[in-house]
Amino acid sequence: MEPEHIRASDADRDRIAERLREALAEGRLGPAEYEERLDAVYRAKTVGELTPVTHGLPTSLESSTSESASPGLTVSSEEARRLAAGSQGRENLVAVFGGAERKGRWLVEPRTNASVLFGGIALDFREAVLTQREVTVQCAVIFGGMEIVVPHGVRVVNNTTAILGGTSMHGTDTVTDPNAPTIRLTGTCMFGGIDVKAKKPGRKKNK
Repeated sequence: MEPEHIRASDADRDRIAERLREALAEGRLGPAEYEERLDAVYRAKTVGELTPVTHGLPTSLESSTSESASPGLTVSSEEARRLAAGSQGRENLVAVFGGAERKGRWLVEPRTNASVLFGGIALDFREAVLTQREVTVQCAVIFGGMEIVVPHGVRVVNNTTAILGGTSMHGTDTVTDPNAPTIRLTGTCMFGGIDVKAKKPGRKKNK
């Protein structure tokens, strides 16, 4: 059987989706073309149908060696560099009897401390810029909840401890590439829950 006729696996699709995400962040693709190509990725049934999706894009290795602003930076657009220049090394998010969120274009520090007490925190990483290839989210969820959304192709490692609570993972266990961008969850979840989901980037609504 010709390679282009081999059935595509979920890992194949996730790898291509991650390359498109990098291209969007680098400014190689506009939002409309990115969404069009991403749709093609998840419609593809064979490896041959995936090949044209990355037409005109360099490989991840070429991109990282030629433009990366610093080792481990997952994206290298001018916007990302400006964001990374303001890095403080860590960020503290606190939701006590209330809520906190991060979404859209935001800088993910190497360490994010997320504390919840009778409240909720929502972290959407689909358009985020990681300061390095692996970042850590230290969770302290007590009588509350935490929702985490990541793009396809991002690896999530759950190292949290559950005490009458728990962490649920949806669609993130198919990423096995050790070089994939990684979000490591640590800390404690007590009488509360952490919900992690992998989703496609949201479509912008027409005004």
